[in-house]
Amino acid sequence: MLSTYRPSRPTTFVVILCLSVACLTLLLLQLHAPTATGFLGTGAGADADADELLLAASRARTSTPVWEPPMRAHNASARANATMLMLARNSDINGVVQSVREAEDRFNRAYGYPWVFLNEEPFSEDFKNRVGNLIQGEVYFGQIPHDHWYQPDWIDEQRAAAGRKQLVRQKVIYGGSVSYRNMCRFNSGFFFHHPLLQKYRWYWRVEPDVHFHCDMQHDPFVYMEEHNKTYGFTITMLEFEKTIPTLWPAVREFMDANPQYIAPGNALDYVSYNRGETYNLCHFWSNFEIADLDFWRGEAYRKFFDFLDAKGGFYYERWGDAPVHSIAAALFLPKERIHFFREIGYFHHPFTHCPVERDIWQAGRCSCNPDDSFDYTGYSCMRQWDRALAGLAPEMPNQLPG
Repeated sequence: MLSTYRPSRPTTFVVILCLSVACLTLLLLQLHAPTATGFLGTGAGADADADELLLAASRARTSTPVWEPPMRAHNASARANATMLMLARNSDINGVVQSVREAEDRFNRAYGYPWVFLNEEPFSEDFKNRVGNLIQGEVYFGQIPHDHWYQPDWIDEQRAAAGRKQLVRQKVIYGGSVSYRNMCRFNSGFFFHHPLLQKYRWYWRVEPDVHFHCDMQHDPFVYMEEHNKTYGFTITMLEFEKTIPTLWPAVREFMDANPQYIAPGNALDYVSYNRGETYNLCHFWSNFEIADLDFWRGEAYRKFFDFLDAKGGFYYERWGDAPVHSIAAALFLPKERIHFFREIGYFHHPFTHCPVERDIWQAGRCSCNPDDSFDYTGYSCMRQWDRALAGLAPEMPNQLPG
């Protein structure tokens, strides 16, 4: 027969007293703990130890570093002028359903932001019905204008075909794909011109077949507005050098001709270890982006994209929207306006970002394993981002992809 244990009153009093003392001690330790800024120091010898301290702070199971404003819960009724955005085909439907379901369950069910779906062909009724069944808010389906998607007539197809064959021989992923190049060019310079996006200021880019591992405890759009952020990411990594051999020379040419667009306090050291002489291949993985559409619509970026597009590198090589977006953000924005969403657990094959801070991981009911996080692995550029954000001297990434 089961019985219920009931502690005596003296025992209960002692337990409560001990717990109160423990809580007070932890509170005092927290109030007097050194901050990340204090660790960095200001003297000539501070740089020697700062790198290891930054790395340790980023990997520790603690709260967000002090140079990033802390997250907080937000009133779901105070929404930003924003939309969820996905580029997809009818054949992607199963992966689309997976991504939308998780984005809705982990975040958007509480906020009801609209969704915009874009396709170079009309969406099928089956696609619309299955997607619409998952979303509580408004849903819009749009077709991409022909000239915004397909390879321009002025591209030398013989030269482009030779470039594709070379990358196929080198076994570069999507090396022979024209449609992949169309997508990269569209995402680099045209998506923000689509009529369905004109009424919005912010977007969250979502792709098919991704996973969101953590509940969102705040509205990232409102956070970006309130803290003067422009571009947000979860994963940063190295680009395949064989796909962009002439991209950085073109960037340097634009920089030299347009110094007025280079922002003071920019993040050049994130993308270059030698103050812009060469590109270190670091970029924000743009299959996840939360960003300000007005940045892409602005004069600096529009002229930057037009300059790059005229070079033909999206087709003669295989320039991706990730390095194009990342280089632009690094050059045209103060570095403090770029934000790492450490609390958003995210997977896009084959890489995962999972919060390593235990309090963030627990608060988000994250399903990912922090030990699987891509941050600080060989191909990651988190180390370069940490150093650039903290104002430390840049260094070369540990490994370079072929």
